[in-house]
Amino acid sequence: MTTKLNALALGYAGATLAALCMILLSILGKTGIYTSAPEQMMKWHMFFSLSISGIVLGIIEAAVLGFVGLYILGLVYNKFA
Repeated sequence: MTTKLNALALGYAGATLAALCMILLSILGKTGIYTSAPEQMMKWHMFFSLSISGIVLGIIEAAVLGFVGLYILGLVYNKFA
């Protein structure tokens, strides 16, 4: 018996986790505690910066990419399961 993965729930979990990680990196970068990861995030994400608008846009971008990536992964898994 094979079990199907709930791809939508996996996508939501990925979006939430990506947004939380982006918030954490933004806080650490803004306070100056940890600056190397936010610098890399500015290179990898189109909209992320340490300004308020850049943080909000980076969170949205990370959530969308996290959702899409894990939702597609869930669909592919269900196709082969």
